[in-house]
Amino acid sequence: MPRVEFECTCGTFTVDLHEDWAPKGVARVMALVNDNFFEGVRFFRVVTKPRPFIVQFGIHGDPDVAAKWRDERIADDPVKESNRSGTLTFATAGPNTRTTQLFVNYGDNSFLDGQGFSPIGEVVEGMDVVEAICDEYGESPDQGAIQQQGNAYLEEKFPKLDYIKATRIVEE
Repeated sequence: MPRVEFECTCGTFTVDLHEDWAPKGVARVMALVNDNFFEGVRFFRVVTKPRPFIVQFGIHGDPDVAAKWRDERIADDPVKESNRSGTLTFATAGPNTRTTQLFVNYGDNSFLDGQGFSPIGEVVEGMDVVEAICDEYGESPDQGAIQQQGNAYLEEKFPKLDYIKATRIVEE
């Protein structure tokens, strides 16, 4: 099972990717990690109130790179695991629309299971780091503005956002 380390501005967390849960999703994440896609990517949606929900990331900071991936959709994997605390899942805009955006569940979000959100992995080290990601801005960053302006928009309007410095495959 692939294991990926995410080195972030607030610390490091490690995710075990489960090909038996979601082979298409795991293959996409591995391709993104191998391409250094996540370097500099901000955690732009951090929902902790009124209850812990998710932390979302995966829009590239360079608008040209973000545009390249926007239409590179992958088919859904069937939901084999529940969206429990610590699971890593692709964000979608409907069926078969997964591209590069992911989220880590902060709590029991099993209500997402019936909506087709298939976990692809789980945080096995550093969940305290994930929980420490800056939540000051909540859902304020506009995803369209991130797509169009990239990190320039985020750095100007939301300077305290934590981000990924590097990703590494630590086991295959």
